[in-house]
Amino acid sequence: MSIFLETARLELRPFTADDLPHLVELYRDPEVMRYITGGLPASPEFVRDRVLPMLMRGYPAWGNRGFWAARERAGGRFVGWFELRPVAEDSADVVELGYRLRRAAWGLGYATEGSRALLDKGFAELGLREVTANTMTVNTRSRRVLEKAGLTLLRTYFGDWPEPIEGSELGEVEYSLTRADWTPSTIAPAAE
Repeated sequence: MSIFLETARLELRPFTADDLPHLVELYRDPEVMRYITGGLPASPEFVRDRVLPMLMRGYPAWGNRGFWAARERAGGRFVGWFELRPVAEDSADVVELGYRLRRAAWGLGYATEGSRALLDKGFAELGLREVTANTMTVNTRSRRVLEKAGLTLLRTYFGDWPEPIEGSELGEVEYSLTRADWTPSTIAPAAE
């Protein structure tokens, strides 16, 4: 399996069908799904039929996938996934950054480490112009990760929630980082 990116502690690679059990576990955790579905777990069938194909999708304008399975380099434990994918179908100038990690991986700095490494690769190697990220206004942990990764708050907005969840009345926030404002990370890269 080809590795897309390595950090000192993480390995990001394309998803395969073998990742399904890990994804089912991730999407069934109510705390992981709190700001996505209000804590309602996804069924294994939904993960198999909708989530896994989305995570395995390629983006022609990008010439790559947009989601990567993350695992710890030491021990190989599944951590979750990271996203760096084009916002528009026909251009890779602006991409979206995202992540979803197992609860056991929270508070270990993995979200910041993986996000910074993706930003560095995107701006330095892939020629990105801008990276955006969105989360609920009340998701303070995710907002802090985005800020530590170097993104700045662009706006608060209100979308239509088919099923409003706690905190949705406060809206969502969009963060952004341009290549002109990017500073390479000080996180140590993986040893070669």
